[in-house]
Amino acid sequence: MRCLIVEDDPILSGQIAAAMRQGGFVADIANDGAQAEFMGMTETYDVAILDLGLPGLPGIEVLTRWRAQGLSLPVLILTARGDWSDKVAGFRAGADDYAVKPFRLDEVVLRAQTLVRRAAGHARAVLTAGPLGYDTQLGVITRDGMALRLTAFETRILGYLMHHPGRVVSRTELSEHLYDAGSDRDFKSIEVVIGRLRRKIGEGLIETRRGEGYVLCGDPA
Repeated sequence: MRCLIVEDDPILSGQIAAAMRQGGFVADIANDGAQAEFMGMTETYDVAILDLGLPGLPGIEVLTRWRAQGLSLPVLILTARGDWSDKVAGFRAGADDYAVKPFRLDEVVLRAQTLVRRAAGHARAVLTAGPLGYDTQLGVITRDGMALRLTAFETRILGYLMHHPGRVVSRTELSEHLYDAGSDRDFKSIEVVIGRLRRKIGEGLIETRRGEGYVLCGDPA
């Protein structure tokens, strides 16, 4: 999963990014409103964490422009304590949730994970697909109740597929959600990791659709 963090305080943005990466996300940072608007419209994100008090272009205006341009990704706004007017303005502009400063970093991660699950149509924290289970809060994937020994990249790939079971996911879509803005998107690496995952979770659970992508099936073939 990939997130955009929009926060002009470099220390706080770094702390949020570190917490999100610990929670299984790939994180990009925008330090002002203009940069945030551009990145939101040109890159692919699963969730955005948006501070409202930004220099230049305010966070509310960034969100308003995103929604006006058809960007529907979930947005978690960051507001000052007790400033109810900011929360109301944020929700009216199209925000999905909010966190009040000062906040616990794990709260932001949990709220972001919840928004991503809901956007994919999942209500529960543990996703299932046949014998597989994915605890989105702990970042643990199991088969038949036993935790799998997966690398961080393997977990990100399989985790994304488990958010979209039964649907064809192209290599391009996977790369857009697995790499940050500064990384080279390597399709060959994805193919290699898919091969490793098949050996770890069992053949038949990840199906290749030639020329289309990959499908996570509910039961092995």
